[in-house]
Amino acid sequence: MQRAYLAEKAARMRLFFLSLISLSISLGALAQTTDEYRRPYDTSTLEPGKGAILLPYNRLINPAGTVLHFGSGALENHSLDAVLLPGGDVLAVEDRYGVAFVRVPDNQLIFRLDYGKEAFRGCMSTYSGIKTYTDADGQVHVLWSASETGHGKAYLFDALWGKDTAQIVSYYAFKAEDPAPLALPNDIAVAVEDGGMYVYLVLNGNSKLEKIRWSDRSIVWEASTGMAPYGVALAGGKAYVSNWAGPVPPDSTDRETAGIPYGRVFIDPRTGATAQGTVSVIDRTSGQVLREVGVGLHPNAILAGPGGREVYVANGNSDNVSVLRTEDDAVIDSIAIQLAGADAFIGDTPDGLALDTEGKTLFVSAGMDNAVAVVALGEPGKSKVKGFIPTEAYPAGLVVSKGYLYVANLEGEGARVANENKAYNSHHQEATLSAIPLPDERQLRSYTTWAKANNFVFRTELTKLPARQGVQPVPVPERIGEPSLFKHVIYIIKENRTYDQVLGDMPEGNGAPSLCMYGDTVTPNQHKIARSFLLFDNYYASGKCSAEGHQWTDEGMVTDYVEKNVRAWFRSYPHVQTDALVYDKEGFIWNNALDHGKSVRIYGEATTVFVNGPQNWTDIYGLLARDQPLSFFNTTTISRVRPILDTLYPGFDGPNISDQFRANAFIQELHDFEKKPGDQWPELMVLALPNDHTVGTRPGNPSPESMVADNDLALGRIVDAVSQSRFWDSTAIFVTEDDSQAGWDHVSAYRTTGFVISPYSRLHRTIHTNYNQVSMLRTIEQILGIPPMNMLDATAVPMTDCFDATGLDRTVYHWQPNRIPLDKMNPDVALLTGKAKRYALASASPQFAHIDGGNDDLLNHILWFAANGNKPYPQAMVLPKRLRKDHDD
Repeated sequence: MQRAYLAEKAARMRLFFLSLISLSISLGALAQTTDEYRRPYDTSTLEPGKGAILLPYNRLINPAGTVLHFGSGALENHSLDAVLLPGGDVLAVEDRYGVAFVRVPDNQLIFRLDYGKEAFRGCMSTYSGIKTYTDADGQVHVLWSASETGHGKAYLFDALWGKDTAQIVSYYAFKAEDPAPLALPNDIAVAVEDGGMYVYLVLNGNSKLEKIRWSDRSIVWEASTGMAPYGVALAGGKAYVSNWAGPVPPDSTDRETAGIPYGRVFIDPRTGATAQGTVSVIDRTSGQVLREVGVGLHPNAILAGPGGREVYVANGNSDNVSVLRTEDDAVIDSIAIQLAGADAFIGDTPDGLALDTEGKTLFVSAGMDNAVAVVALGEPGKSKVKGFIPTEAYPAGLVVSKGYLYVANLEGEGARVANENKAYNSHHQEATLSAIPLPDERQLRSYTTWAKANNFVFRTELTKLPARQGVQPVPVPERIGEPSLFKHVIYIIKENRTYDQVLGDMPEGNGAPSLCMYGDTVTPNQHKIARSFLLFDNYYASGKCSAEGHQWTDEGMVTDYVEKNVRAWFRSYPHVQTDALVYDKEGFIWNNALDHGKSVRIYGEATTVFVNGPQNWTDIYGLLARDQPLSFFNTTTISRVRPILDTLYPGFDGPNISDQFRANAFIQELHDFEKKPGDQWPELMVLALPNDHTVGTRPGNPSPESMVADNDLALGRIVDAVSQSRFWDSTAIFVTEDDSQAGWDHVSAYRTTGFVISPYSRLHRTIHTNYNQVSMLRTIEQILGIPPMNMLDATAVPMTDCFDATGLDRTVYHWQPNRIPLDKMNPDVALLTGKAKRYALASASPQFAHIDGGNDDLLNHILWFAANGNKPYPQAMVLPKRLRKDHDD
């Protein structure tokens, strides 16, 4: 399937965007109201339509060139990297589930090699790295890597390409080395040395570079690298390896270190994020490590220039490209990749590189900009970004050939697969590839304006307007630093529900009752809150699962490390913040508040809990019923979190701790603060309230509806307690799900429940404005008077529609009792038959022992069956017949 973005449409869309903004207006000409943030898309939904595609994080997709869609929409697929085969008319595109072979430049799919059709079902392609070679018989081969996390399998594949088909003809398996459970082969370099072919392969898990003699598949040498090596480039007699997490810390160091999977790294104590990135320089003959060179943060893609005189390194968490001179391995230049200009916020995220045939122009994927930067190379300090080419979401691998730029779009158009009935789930997504004619200077200027419009760059200027003196307090100030009516913000993060699953039964909103599983009977408090304050029916999670979701809720963006791992989650699944490579350079909402003098308290977020004593749900709940304390302790790997972490509020252990323990702990501390003189209650409070996640129909745990009811009751009790406190007049409560992956929605896979609760928010109406998790973060920042953290929250629209500055209403919210028993247990397997028994056994299987572990499609079937019995599963609504998988539903 191919979509052509024709010249007529491109011209029409350019005029549309130019009508939205004028990038040449001066700062002084900007209007002084929040209306200046608004654009026509602010009342639209994420439903597919004509024209530009709206993403759930303040970005529009309106790409140049043509776009090829491929892969099964029954899966969540992602394009990763690409290589042009000899002859120049076929492109091999590495995607998460195989390799697509595409005829270029007309961008037509010829053949797709799918792991599911080979003997490697369960494998997923690693981050990037696909190369080609021609054997002695003139046959064309393709090399790339894949891994299967469940059984620790890791392969380098060799596929033979015919005229219109490909097949894997051999593979090389790699064993993990302690402490890594997975070798994780990634980037590849191929070289002919002394008449023989050699393959250089990065092992991201083992932190090694291996040199393999291809004729007999023997290892010539292996060399230790820095932490989490990513890419490899060859120049002269040396191999250059980018180390995502920087150097290996010595056993004794005065600097702070923290964990990433399989080791420890130097971290920034302000944020907990990795503090260094490096390039290992290795002698190609001996394998000796010659030196380790410091570059930017999160160095990923690496590329040798013409003649091997320079090596270019994309630094995903520094928004620049380092240039190394190979003569002495010195860093001689740093090229900023910043769509919004030199003083922009972090968040462009370079993650892919390519050179033109003359070696004079460098193309850089700017992942979060959804654009490719075009850099005119020059002497050190003289290289210049000429402009940006708009792509689909998160451009990654790049190829330049015969006047075309080919882009593997890692996020494509997002989770948008649906049929005529328009129901969506976040794990149904096609891969995409862009084919873009290289623009001349005039076209590039137009593309750059286009890219800035897609990214709403003009809003970053509004965030920099100085606070005015004498401005009256309002709920959400127009400018950062102006007074708010609120002093306290409570930010509550729940788990994994769509809008239709919970609020689809509310006639006041755009809901689908047929998809509602946890309606008013199960969630009376959320329904009452929506009616007593306001109902969002156009609010979106920005990611597709908890590993992405907690980065969007806590940071307002995701890093290159998260995007490169998406869906596969090779190294970690960061629903709890324990992996320093996950974090953005500027960190989280809590360190942003602390950096600007605000008091902060964290309840359960960024925390791992360890329970002493009872370990099963029944015994732990028995403590609650007897009003006895639960013995546990929380831990965090982020040093900045430790002093502000509530030790009596349990983190998310999985399914065994009722949310009533969490509500009790928060309410007790609220009462303690009420007894203190003055107002010592924290200005920002971040709460994890996770039990609406559920555990399917696992015997020994409550039923899904019981766990959702438990979560609903806890939320109602917290809102009740705050509304009865002496802090109510000066408090705003924001509630979001971390993601929407565990269900269906008829508007968008990303649509979820969100709530804004305050004495100025008793609007008793439905808010149709398009808001998302980043909008919520931006509103919190605006209230607290702290600046945005990155380009994503800097371009978000503050949620001013949720407040009435003249409508103070101190009415107390009274929580609603649960209508579903909190101890309504899943039946024992021995009492079940048929599908109920199969689903109970599946829920109890090891794959679901960890948060979001196991097959999410299976879990969604289980949850649907638990709520609806034999009512047909929505899969038939979601996927066209050609994409449906056989299932007993």
